[in-house]
Amino acid sequence: MLTRRQALRGALLGAGYIGLRSLATGLPAALLLDPRKALADVPACGVAAGKPQFVIFATSGNGDALNANVPGTYEDSKIYHPKDPLMAATALSLGGQKTTAAMPWSKLPQSVLDRTTFWHLMTNTPVHPKEPDVLSLMGTTSAGEMLPSILAKHLAPCLGTIQSQPISLGASSPSEGLTFGGQALPIIPALALKATLTNPAGPLTNLQPLRDQTLNQLYGIYKNEANAAQKQYIDRLVTSQAQVRNIKQDLLNQLTQITDNSISSQIKAAVALIQMKVTPVIAIHIPFSGDNHRDIALANETAETVSGVQAIADLMALLASTGLSDQVSLMSLNVFGRTLNASNIDGRSHNPNHQVSFTIGKPFKAGIIGGVAPVAGDYGALPIDSKSGKGSPSGDVKTTDTLASYGRTMLAAVGVPQAAASYEISSGTVIASALA
Repeated sequence: MLTRRQALRGALLGAGYIGLRSLATGLPAALLLDPRKALADVPACGVAAGKPQFVIFATSGNGDALNANVPGTYEDSKIYHPKDPLMAATALSLGGQKTTAAMPWSKLPQSVLDRTTFWHLMTNTPVHPKEPDVLSLMGTTSAGEMLPSILAKHLAPCLGTIQSQPISLGASSPSEGLTFGGQALPIIPALALKATLTNPAGPLTNLQPLRDQTLNQLYGIYKNEANAAQKQYIDRLVTSQAQVRNIKQDLLNQLTQITDNSISSQIKAAVALIQMKVTPVIAIHIPFSGDNHRDIALANETAETVSGVQAIADLMALLASTGLSDQVSLMSLNVFGRTLNASNIDGRSHNPNHQVSFTIGKPFKAGIIGGVAPVAGDYGALPIDSKSGKGSPSGDVKTTDTLASYGRTMLAAVGVPQAAASYEISSGTVIASALA
C-alpha cells in the first residue's frame, strides 16, 4: 500500500518523478513522458503570447474584514475604521492615483503599489459555507467550475506545468477546499510539502543524479532517431549541472525555513511549487481578521491587517529575489466582507453586499475598481462603469454582476481569449481599465 508521503510525492511530482525530472533537466514534462511523440504533440497554448502568469490565489471562507480598511472606504466619514494608531488613515499612491487606506497598506513598496488594484465587489451571500459558490462566481461558471480551476486549466499548457489542477496549501476550513472538473482536490499543508521534499532520502536531495540519469536515458532514445534540429532544441533547454546545484540549494534553503503551516510558510511553499512548475495556481489563506463578530476595539482586525499586509510584502520580496515578479500574479477572493457602519466598534457582522479583492502583478493597472455606498442600513458595493472602472449608481455593471466581471477580467489579465472566457463565465464584463 502507498504511504501518505508516497501519495503526496505522486501528486506533487507525477509518476516516475516526471516533474522533478523536468526541474532537473530543464526539459518539458511532455517531452519526458513520451520522448518520441512530444515534439509533435505539445499541448496547444490557447492564451495570448506573453500573457500567461502563475497565480497565487488568496481566499478565505471566514469573511474577513479585508474590505473595511482599503482604498475606497475612506471617502465616507461614516465608515468605521479601527482607532489604533497602527491603522491610522494614511495617504498613498496607486500608479499615480492619490488615495487613502489604513497605514499598513502604505508600507508596501511603491513598486508593489504600482501593480496593485483594489476591487469593490458584491458576493451576494452572508453564509460561510457558500465559499465554493463564490469561487464559482455564484452560478455563472460553466459546470460550476471554480475560478482558480478555470485559470489553471487554461494556463497549464502554456506554462508547461506537471498538472493542470490547482493546489491548496492554506485551506483553514472545508469550505475553502478547491475542486477541479467536479472532483474535490486534496489540501497539502506547507509542513507536509517540506517533509516530502527535504528529508535525507527526499527527491530534492538527489536532483543532480536524477538529471544525469534522465539525460542519459533521453539521449539514448534520440541518438539515432532525432534529427539535427530536434537535438539542438533539446540541447538549448538542458540545464547544466551547475544550474541544477543552484536550483537544489535554493529550494532546500527555502523549504527548510518552513516551521509551521502559517501564511509565511504557505508563501515559501507556494513559490517553491512555482519554481518546480508543479501547477499554475496555488491557493493560500491570508488572515485579515477572521469571523470577528466579537472583536473588542477591533484589536484582532488591526493585528491581522498589519500581519496580512506584511505577508503580501514578504511574498512580493520573495518573488523579486527569485526572479519571478513578472511571472506571478496575486489574486484574492473571499466569501463575503464585513459590515462598515459606525456601530462596528467591537466587532463586525457579515456583509453580503460588499467584499474587496486585491490583485497584484504585471497584468494589472494600479487603482480602485468600483466603490461603496449606503445599502440596507450599512454599506455595499456600487455598480461599476465598465469603461472607467469607477463606482457609480449609473454604472453599466450591476452590483450583482461585479463578481462575474471580476472573474472575466482575471481571465483577460492572463490572456484567455474572449470567446473562451465567455464560455467559462456566462455573465459579467471585462473591466479593461484595470488591465495594464
